[in-house]
Amino acid sequence: METSASVIINSVDRALDILLYLHAKGGEASITAISQDLKIYKSTVYRTLVTLENKGFVEQNMETGRYSLGKKLFVLGMGIGDRMGLRKVVRPYTRQLHEEFGEAVNVSILDRSRSDVYQSVIVWREEGGQIIHFNWEIGSRNDCYCAGVGKCLLAFGEDIDLSIYEEHPMKAYTEKTIRTVAQLEEELEKVRRLGYALDDEEREAGLTCVAAPILRNGVAVAAVSISGPTSRMKKLKLSVISSRLKEVCREISQELA
Repeated sequence: METSASVIINSVDRALDILLYLHAKGGEASITAISQDLKIYKSTVYRTLVTLENKGFVEQNMETGRYSLGKKLFVLGMGIGDRMGLRKVVRPYTRQLHEEFGEAVNVSILDRSRSDVYQSVIVWREEGGQIIHFNWEIGSRNDCYCAGVGKCLLAFGEDIDLSIYEEHPMKAYTEKTIRTVAQLEEELEKVRRLGYALDDEEREAGLTCVAAPILRNGVAVAAVSISGPTSRMKKLKLSVISSRLKEVCREISQELA
C-alpha cells in the first residue's frame, strides 16, 4: 500500500533513517558523518540520537563520542525471534534446567560497554528462587571478567582483546574478584579446558553461578548460566550442575548449527 507523504511523521522518519544508517555501518558513527551522509542538520541528528539513546536504541562511546546501535533493539529482536524459532530452541532447555535445579537460568550474549569493556547482556531468563541483590532483568549488563557467562563468552569468543583491561582496570566487586589480565588469562584457559565457567562469589558475596557456552563453529554465540545462593548451589553439587549444563549447551549448539 502506498503511503501518503502527508501522514508521515518527519521526526520518526529521520530516527528510523539514522537507525538503518548505523546498522549499515556495522559499527560506530559520528554525528558529523551521519549529518553529511544523510543530509540532516547536525543539531537535528544530535537531538534525535539523544532521544534514541534515552530509550536504549543507540549507545554512545564516551571516549570517541560516536554512536552505535543499542541493546534494546536486540531485546525487541528476540521477540521477533519467537516467530522465527530462535528463542523456541533455547526456551525448552532453560525451562528444563530450572525445573531440575530450582534456580535462576539465564541466557546471555557478548557486547561492549560505552567505554569498550566486555560485558554480558541477558537476553532470556527463567525465574529462580532467592537471588540476593543481583540484577537479572532481560537487557541488563554485567562485566564479563567476574561472571560465569562472561568468562564463557570471552574464553570461546572471537577476536577477544584483553588488553582493554590495562586501560580500564577491573573493579573489585568482592575479595574474590579477578583483578589482573594475567589472572583472567589463566581463568579463561581453565574455562576452555573444562568447558564451563564458575563465578564463585566474584560478583556478589553469597552468590554462585555455573555457566557453559553455546557454540557455533567453535565460537560462543551465547552462554547459559544457573545461579543461586552459594549454600544451595553447593548443596546441589557444582560438579552435577556443570555436567548437566554442558550437556544441555551441546544439545542447543547442535540444534542451532
